[in-house]
This record gives sequence, structure tokens and C-alpha cells, in this order.
Amino acid sequence: MTGTASGEETAAMTPELNEGDFGRTAETPSGKGAGDENFPVGSWLLPARLRPHVAKFYAFARAIDDIADNPKLTPEDKIRRLDRFEDAITGRKTEDPALVTAHRLRASLAETGVTAQHCVDLVAAFKQDAVKLRYDDWDDLLGYCALSANPVGRYLLDLHGEDPAGYPTSDALCSALQVINHLQDCGNDYRNLDRVYLPQDWMAASGITVEALAASASPAGLRRVLDLCLDATAALLEQADRLPGRLRSRHLALESAVIVALAHRLVGELGARDPLAERVVLNKVHLRACRALSLPITSPPPRSGSHGRFGNYNPSGKIRTQDAGPSTVRRPHRPCHAAVIARVAVLVEQRQIDPPEVLRF
Repeated sequence: MTGTASGEETAAMTPELNEGDFGRTAETPSGKGAGDENFPVGSWLLPARLRPHVAKFYAFARAIDDIADNPKLTPEDKIRRLDRFEDAITGRKTEDPALVTAHRLRASLAETGVTAQHCVDLVAAFKQDAVKLRYDDWDDLLGYCALSANPVGRYLLDLHGEDPAGYPTSDALCSALQVINHLQDCGNDYRNLDRVYLPQDWMAASGITVEALAASASPAGLRRVLDLCLDATAALLEQADRLPGRLRSRHLALESAVIVALAHRLVGELGARDPLAERVVLNKVHLRACRALSLPITSPPPRSGSHGRFGNYNPSGKIRTQDAGPSTVRRPHRPCHAAVIARVAVLVEQRQIDPPEVLRF
């Protein structure tokens, strides 16, 4: 890569920090870490030489996400703090010890030659979270994902020296992962932050309001909206299926193959389970299920009385009137990258790796 800094130049870009400086940080740590994420964060699947850089990027993203999600901060305070992070990552502020996470990532970006624009986009997403609590339609939500999720995949592609032509398939995967996370957390996001990512036009067409998210179980109208989101997410994953085969880095291809397969599985789980009634996550059993003789990952069978599962999304964003009853249309089974998952499962069972290294659920 071009534009890299020497070790001495990189060290000079990171201010000296004393123990007391951390008490004056601009961050508001939530206590969450990589182990709380849905998908691998800098796992052993990536090259060892790049993992420290991925860790710095994750720490930055975690810090600004925690600011946006802190219910004790006013929107104005959140934006002020996020502005400071943007100033630090772009080099406008280089000596403020309260921004140590941003300083470290800025040094990493200089060392690797990766643009800071991905970080600026993330900051913009979390500023939006501070003031925007509703999304009009699916396109509005994807616009948010373009800032909050897609920069992560683009950063990883750039870090591995991949062709930017791979951005569209990476974007599809990252947007899908973001929506999956929104669906998992839809109840908590509403109750704790009054934030609703579900498209408002689909909610209105289904005859429900955001107050339905406060229930202990999804009413029929909300279930319908969740299924529409899952259909649209499945369409994104169909694009993302092409990503691993287009990557030059075997390490990144392996990581992305695992993530794509697990994302398909989570879409299936969210289609069969209720995110208001339980936390819908995967576990080691699901990983082993992908191993058996290259069998595809499949969606669980629809519950009796389920409506429109997997097959209702269309580009117009409208609910089809013929889907008023229980659906007989199944989303086609998508094959997982079975050889990859099988190898990972073998390593888990042989205790050569710990399941949390792969399963970040």
C-alpha cells in the first residue's frame, strides 16, 4: 500500500498518555466488547499482522457507538463528543489525550495507508443516531447502513489491499448484518432509546405503531414487518454470496465466507423466532449444523399461522395483497460455504480454537 508512515512517524502521531488521562476521556464506555458482537471481530481467520489494526478500528467504532447509544447524554452533547472524534481521526486535533482511541487509529491508518473517510462516515452515522429516531422506508434505512455499516467492510477490503470494485458486494453484506442487528435489538432500541429502525411505511401498511415494540411478544402486524425486513435482507445476502469468491486474500475470503453463512442462518432464526420474546442469537450447535457433508444452511420451518415469510419483499417496498394469509412461499435455501464452515467446526471440536473466536453472538 502507498502512503504508509514509518514506525517512528507513527509513534510520534500518538500522544504520550499518563494513567490519569483516561479519566478525562471523551468516551462513555458501555462495557461491550468484541465478544458482544454478532460476527467475528478481528478473529484468527484474519492475518496476524493485520489484527492489531482491526482491533484499533473496532475500538474506535465501539467508542463512538457507545456515545451515540448513551441514554444519559443529550443529543447536543453526543454530537459535540463525536465532532471531537472526527477532528482527531482527520488530524485536526492531534494532542488531546481524551481522544486516545482516535489517535491510535489515526496512526494505524497512516501506517497502513487506509483512508480516514471510512471513520468519518461512521462518525456521521452516529451523529445521525443522536438526532434521527425513525426511518421512513427501506431506502431511508439503507442510507443509514451506508454510513453505519458499509464503511466497516470497505475498511477491511482496503486494509487487505483488495480492489474497490468489491465494495458493492461488501456493502450488501454489511447492510444485511446491520439490519439483522436492528431486528435482534428492535425492542431494546425502542424501550431504551426511543429509536426505531423498522421502516415506518411498512409499519403503517401493517396497521401498527411503534408502541408495538414495547410488547413482550410481536403482534401479527409487527411480525409482518419483521418478515418484510427479513425478505429484503435475504435479497442483500444473495448479493453478498458473491463476495468471498471475489477476494484475493484467502484470509479475508475465509472470514467473509463464515460471516455470510452465519448471516443466512440468523435470517432463518429471526424468521422462526420472536426478537421481542427472546434474544435471537446463534450458538455452537448452529455452527456444527453447517458442517455435515456440505449440507446447506436452511431456514427453520415457518410457524403455523406465520404470514408472508420469505418472499414478500419487492423493490416497490409495498406489501403484496395476495400475502394476506399464511405463506406457502419459502425463500430458496442458500448453501453455506460448507468447506469453510466444516473446517472451522472441526477446529472447534478439537479444541484448537475457542468457539468465541468464531462465534461472536
